[in-house]
Amino acid sequence: MSENLLSSETSEDFAKARNKALFNEIQHFLNPEETTLISFSDIKKMLKPGNETYLGMKTVPVKLIVGSESRYQDFDNRFFPKKMHLKTRWEHIDMAHIKDINLPPITLYELGGLYFVRDGNHRVSVAKAKGVEFIDAEVVSLQSEIHLNPKDSLQKITKQVISYEKRVFYSETGFGDVTDYWVLDFSVPGQYDVIYNHILTHKYYINMNKTEEIGMDQAILSWFRTVYLPVIRVIDRHHVLKYFKGRTKSDMYVYIIKYWDEIKTKFGNDFTIDDAATAYTSKFGKSFWRRLLNRIKKILLKKKIEKEQL
Repeated sequence: MSENLLSSETSEDFAKARNKALFNEIQHFLNPEETTLISFSDIKKMLKPGNETYLGMKTVPVKLIVGSESRYQDFDNRFFPKKMHLKTRWEHIDMAHIKDINLPPITLYELGGLYFVRDGNHRVSVAKAKGVEFIDAEVVSLQSEIHLNPKDSLQKITKQVISYEKRVFYSETGFGDVTDYWVLDFSVPGQYDVIYNHILTHKYYINMNKTEEIGMDQAILSWFRTVYLPVIRVIDRHHVLKYFKGRTKSDMYVYIIKYWDEIKTKFGNDFTIDDAATAYTSKFGKSFWRRLLNRIKKILLKKKIEKEQL
């Protein structure tokens, strides 16, 4: 096959892959996060892995490669190219694939049973576009107690991590048994540590005025009744969740408490928790139509930038 024909074939292959990324984006117009390639740093931050182990050379199933260390903005969740500037490099890799030229192995991180690209994103993209089942890779494994599913989106993985954190928190603190409250739920990881610190701080201030220190169970119950529930009632009273899609009452508790501390530091203690809730909602809350308008603006801006790059 002549070089011109090969060049035409690789150009067509890239166009097909690029169009699949565009169609994927259109399909998920209202939920663009579902098309996002998983960032290794985000997963690492969520899972908090243990020791690293060098596994050496392995033959890895391509379907288990689900994310990237540094190029997660250039490819969609199926590793199809999102940006036109990837075209030249992508086509060179595709050309090597067509000519059956052996390329150096890619390098991967393994975490939770899945793989994340450290080097070789274009090679993975071409492999997935061509339906290649296995690829040679140099692998470093990170220890994790959570096993991930390759079919899960970042959102599902996030929920899995949050569920794990909740089980650990409830098990180690006995929170549910003490409060009989089993819906301390969050939409983002790491918040159970925040709650635990809130309880410890509450316990510290209570014990400052006591000759005999209260135990953890008493501190949990006191915090729940005198701090958490009053804030939740404020959140309900002002219909705060209406303006924060996908958030929970416990999310808003954390955000509003933090915001309340910030405004009291700046403006004094005259601001009530009701003031903080309404101010936070006014500043950060978005209605459905406002979210939709912002999404349309982002897409139009993206199209304009891509058109200028052509």
